[in-house]
Amino acid sequence: MLCFFRQILNNEWYFVLLMGLLSRGLIVTTMIGIAPLIHIDSGDGSINFGWEVFSAWDSILYQQIAVNSYDTTGSEPGSNIAFFPLFPLLIRLGILLGFPANIVGIVVNNTAFIITLFVVYIWIKKTNSLLVARWVVAILAWCPLSIFCTVIYTEGVFLLFSSLALCTFENKQYAQTIVWGILATATRITGLALIPTFLFIAWRKKLSWMAYITAFASSGGTFLYSLYCWFYFDNPFAFITVQHTEWQRKQGIDWNGWGQMLAEITIGGKNWAAGTIVDPLHPFLFLLIMVMMYGLWYCRAFIPKVYFDYSLCSLCFLLWLLGGDSLLNTLSVLGGLVLLWCSRKQLSLVVYIYGLCGLGLLLSSGGTISLNRLAYGIVSLPIALGVTVSKSSRWGYFVLAFFSLLLVTFSLRFAQHQWVAMLP
Repeated sequence: MLCFFRQILNNEWYFVLLMGLLSRGLIVTTMIGIAPLIHIDSGDGSINFGWEVFSAWDSILYQQIAVNSYDTTGSEPGSNIAFFPLFPLLIRLGILLGFPANIVGIVVNNTAFIITLFVVYIWIKKTNSLLVARWVVAILAWCPLSIFCTVIYTEGVFLLFSSLALCTFENKQYAQTIVWGILATATRITGLALIPTFLFIAWRKKLSWMAYITAFASSGGTFLYSLYCWFYFDNPFAFITVQHTEWQRKQGIDWNGWGQMLAEITIGGKNWAAGTIVDPLHPFLFLLIMVMMYGLWYCRAFIPKVYFDYSLCSLCFLLWLLGGDSLLNTLSVLGGLVLLWCSRKQLSLVVYIYGLCGLGLLLSSGGTISLNRLAYGIVSLPIALGVTVSKSSRWGYFVLAFFSLLLVTFSLRFAQHQWVAMLP
């Protein structure tokens, strides 16, 4: 049996497929096999059996758009206009072929994600190395936010089209880039980060005029959707307007939201809500962990590396237990910026710039809701993390173990209709 698994791991194609299937298997087992066994008193936490367990929150809106299209009967757009049309169109195509909407959504998203793993593997193997490519695939597959590549969401589809757009642009295959770019920008608004990325690369590397045309043409998906909104609602930016009117997003950076998250990490949610220190234990524990981390780092030259790594891993785990979702949400963006900067020499320029543009778009989105999920959709961040952990297998295995724990936790929460990404 051990020889069999060694052969699988030594075969590059088997390895990619194994990472994808094992991580999806853990999600499905948790959501269908374990979640129904856990009793939830809240009505919002009721458990569904069967395929319905993969449909919650935004999933329902995507299926409604696929079945009934957008609501264009009134002069004002409905809240579902914020969701871009490509994924619902793919579901609609499956419905026309005679399949249920929820089955089509699951199959499309999972298939796109598995293909993404192969695309990214081939891409990173070419730009970096076989070892780095394997770690990047493992990070992509086992990241807890990859649950949104299994349920009825757009993560898998968007990761596929954006990765293909970046990869083909890097190889100067501009005709393909335009196709993949249009599909990416028709899937999610964050696809617009491709345009400044391509423009900067074209300027920096002094590429031909075709590279500039490719950059602008890649926005075709969003452009066509804007025309649709203009025709029906007399507002080409209705998909942005509705986020401010219906979801109360702010203009520019949501300083209050970021302040709240940082406060919940450092002094605790109870103290933030009360406006004073009613729970002194939280800030004390946070300060204690920070002091221990600083002391450990200061004395790292005198500590054997194996003990240093395990001690730092343990402190990071304790910090997560204390900070919870606010910590994960903050690290997804601010930590992502640090990660990109530290690994910039090992990243291709396309990956690095796209990561910065994508995170800049998230920071200026006017909200903090679901930032960790949206950051996962920026393929540069899993690549940067894979590059980083490839330098130390011990840290890599710790990250994968932690990710697996969170993957089970997030799967349970989604199956119980509890919010997985960070609420505002």
